[in-house]
Amino acid sequence: MSFFRRTRREVPLLNTAALPDLIFTVLFFFITVTHMRQVTLKVKYRVPEGTELTRLVKKSAVTYIYIGKPTDEMSRVVGGDTRIQVNDKYVDADEVADYVASERDRMSPEDAQAMSVSVKADRETEMGVISDVRHALMRVGALRVNYSAVQKGEK
Repeated sequence: MSFFRRTRREVPLLNTAALPDLIFTVLFFFITVTHMRQVTLKVKYRVPEGTELTRLVKKSAVTYIYIGKPTDEMSRVVGGDTRIQVNDKYVDADEVADYVASERDRMSPEDAQAMSVSVKADRETEMGVISDVRHALMRVGALRVNYSAVQKGEK
């Protein structure tokens, strides 16, 4: 006979009342911080390097044009030569002017005045293709053109 009773002590259950609040807070944080890509890149794009670089101020008034060789899965379909991509489709240099004009019409008047075109060209792209795009932009009056690059020494 035992004079002392052994009582089993149970570990108290974890209070999960605040768990939904915590999950909602983390979800809200990721929704706020995450940048969603608007365009699916269909061209290979290795950023060139530069020394005298400035940052874009108002990104809502920027139209992006990507120039480079098609990605591996797209090169089987369209070939391996240099392509120009706007939104999610390939265009010729002449069609770039129509695209920029339609983007300008879609913007508010304030954004249309501040509109700039950002050319994101692969470092191996021939200058002739970039020159053709630049001339197409001049025809529609898109004179604010910048070329994306990274600071020399960074990657």
